[in-house]
Amino acid sequence: MAVRQWSEASARERIAPFCGEPGGLLPALQALQSSFGAIDDRAIDLLAGIFNLSRAEVHGIISFYPDFRRQPSGVHTIRVCQAEACQSMGSHALTEQVKRQLGIDFHETTADGRFTLEPVYCLGNCACSPAIMIDEATYGRLDPDRLVSVLNLYRPAGES
Repeated sequence: MAVRQWSEASARERIAPFCGEPGGLLPALQALQSSFGAIDDRAIDLLAGIFNLSRAEVHGIISFYPDFRRQPSGVHTIRVCQAEACQSMGSHALTEQVKRQLGIDFHETTADGRFTLEPVYCLGNCACSPAIMIDEATYGRLDPDRLVSVLNLYRPAGES
């Protein structure tokens, strides 16, 4: 679904199927993020009122689940494995290289909106450590040169 500009009317339409349902807040949040690309500040007040919760309770749910975002993510999401197998094979150095190359830290998006960087705690690719995932594609056995090549796959031609 294409990301839309925030509007309360659209938000109400997206969460209507979940109102009054036990546990309806989570699917309502998922629907809002799917529709708008992130959970807008205005959604917190709206959800608190609809689900009879405090703003703090709604914010607590959003901040507890790492997949909920308060700001839209980049075109591509890069997840760098931080689990023990990847750590033992150099994921810390790989993480620092990715951060330097993109000029961002975890949970940030590049200024051009192309990449968002996130930690992940296992990609299930332990035999090919260290590993990253970009969108739905997993890349293993990364070294500095291979990392540059992989990142370049997601950049416009001529940019590096």
